[in-house]
Parts: sequence; structure tokens; C-alpha cells
Amino acid sequence: MDLEILDSSLGCLSLTVVCTKASHCRQITHIGFAFAATKRNGSVITWGDEYNGGNSYWVAPKLQDGVIQVAGSCGAFAAVKADGSVVTWGAEDDGGDSSSVADKLQDGVVHVAGTSKAFAAIKADGSVVTWGHSFSGGSIDRVADKLQDGVVQVAGSLAAFAAVKADGSVVTWGSANCGGNSTSVAYKLRNGVVQVLREGVVQVAGTGGAFAAIKADGSVITWGAEAYGGNSSSVAGKLLEGVVHVAGTGGAFAAVKADGSVVIWGHGNVGGNSSAVEGKLREGVVQVAGTSRALAAIKADGSVVTWGDEAYGGNSSLVADTLQGGVVQVVGSCGAFAAVKVDGSVITWGSADHGGDSTAVAHKLQEGVVQVS
Repeated sequence: MDLEILDSSLGCLSLTVVCTKASHCRQITHIGFAFAATKRNGSVITWGDEYNGGNSYWVAPKLQDGVIQVAGSCGAFAAVKADGSVVTWGAEDDGGDSSSVADKLQDGVVHVAGTSKAFAAIKADGSVVTWGHSFSGGSIDRVADKLQDGVVQVAGSLAAFAAVKADGSVVTWGSANCGGNSTSVAYKLRNGVVQVLREGVVQVAGTGGAFAAIKADGSVITWGAEAYGGNSSSVAGKLLEGVVHVAGTGGAFAAVKADGSVVIWGHGNVGGNSSAVEGKLREGVVQVAGTSRALAAIKADGSVVTWGDEAYGGNSSLVADTLQGGVVQVVGSCGAFAAVKVDGSVITWGSADHGGDSTAVAHKLQEGVVQVS
């Protein structure tokens, strides 16, 4: 599978990072062509491509308060409110239309995750509700019996989902080419998994489809498209223990270890080659996020290091002075990054067409932001 073909035909990558103490951290997710920022008062501000979630006008009254989490697909967003209800907007074909399951999204939802064209919601009873394109994870018919209870986390690739259950086992569904078929590593996923993050699929929809699972012992298991991160054999020795966080681009993964170092694998042209900043990634890294072709790492001192395709966020020189400290989390869209600072302000860089230019809402992003999606 050629990455350039994927880049031109798809268009987004989404990654979900779960914060267990939402009131004390910034939670960030990313989608294709737009960003959504949740402010301290529970309101949401959107910018970027108006046809792909950047315009939330039609649901604006529902986004004035009470929002606690937002997730994105390639062209739509889903917001979870404090009362457990879900609000969706954006491209209907990408999950922006949730009318088919509206009755199940009125209450009890605690978390939502997306693929390129579908969403999956975890309810308080541990069950999962999906909507959107069936071949992109919108249908759970094949594994419905395994998703009735016990689910504690869900993550998506371009067109597949992986759900972690309370017993540490993992259930996957969606496109087999995008990680929806985990039979090759099924014996390794029966217990002990503490985090699953979808690696992208191209172009910013990641690698075409691969997953990386962190187990309780700090080791990492990967599956899916080998050329886009599904094969981690080149760095296997570094992934046997100590991994605490994994993030992906369109075709590469970056794993943060307990000692603050970063391990990279996957396609070199989309973040898989960090040689230009290798010296800065040996220690002190606390979080990594990706666009489709670049990565950004937050260090313990609040500074940010970027690498990968310059046009897709790999070059942060224009905002370098604002990224020297105080950054608490970073999220990527298809081709841009948004960084939340400790004072609640937001800094953006990268492709203007993908949310890198936030001047239209800059006055609303000066303070009070607690989450960007």
C-alpha cells in the first residue's frame, strides 16, 4: 500500500488520549480538518474546515455549557455532556449524523472515540454504541456480544476500533486492513492491556491502519498494516518494558518510556525518522501527539519538540518562542497542531487549511481552554 496514494485519498487521523482525572488535566484528541476547543465553562469553540466540523452553528445552543469530552472523526465531532448525552455535528457521512442511535445517546455516555467515518460511545454500564459508516467501525454486529458490558476504553484507527475491557482483554472490529482483525496477536491481548491507541492511518488518517497496545508490564504489541507501524520488530527490544504512552501519525508510532525517552518506528517520511531532534528525545518527554505526517513531543519543562513533514506541523519555528515552556498538552489534526498552555491559551501551527490558522477565533483562545479536539 503506497502512502502517497493513501494521503491523497483519505485525509485524517484521529487519536484519543484518555485522562483519568479530567478535572486536573487537559484532554486532547485529533481529527482531520478542524479543531474543537472546550473551555473551562463547558462551552465549545470550533475552527478549521467548516464542512468537516469547523462550523458548529447548527448545534451551538447545545455547546454553550456542560461539555466534558469531544472526539473527532475525519469530518465530524461528537461531544459528551455532563448529563451523559451526546451532541454530533459535521459531515453526516463521517458520523455527524447520529439519528439512527439517538435514543441510546440521551444519557449514560461517559466517553466517545472516532475512526475516519464512525464513532463509538462507551456507556456507564460498560456497553458500546456505534454509528457512522459500517465498514469503518460503525457496525458492531460481529462482536456485539462482547461489547454488552465491561468496556473501559475505546480507540480508533482509520477504519477500525479496539476496545479494552475491564479484564484487560481487547475486542476489535471494523476494517481488517486497518487493524480490525487482531487474530495474529489475539493470544497476547487476552489480559493485561492498559491502553490502546490507534495509529493513524494515512494522511492524516494514519497509516492505513495499525494499532499499538500497551500492556500492564509496559510492553507494546502492534498489529495491522506492517509498513505503517503494524510491524515494530525493528525496535522490539526497546518495547519490552517501560512504555507509558503511545501516539501515532499517518504511518508511524512514537512510544514514550518511563525514563522520558522516545522510541520511533514506522514510515520515515511521516515522523518515523526523528534523527534531526534525536538528542532532545533521550529524556524528559512526557507526551507525544501526531498529525498525519509529523509528531510533537512535550517535555517535562513544558517545551515542545517537533519533527516530520514541515508542512504538516513538523516545523514549529513560527511559534517557537511560545513553545519554550508552559505547554500541558498537544493535539494534531490532519496537518496542524494545537497546544494548550497552563494559562488556558491555545497556540496553533502547521497547515492553515487544517486548523493551523486560528486567527478567526484567536480572541476566544486566550484563556480558559481545558481541552482541544
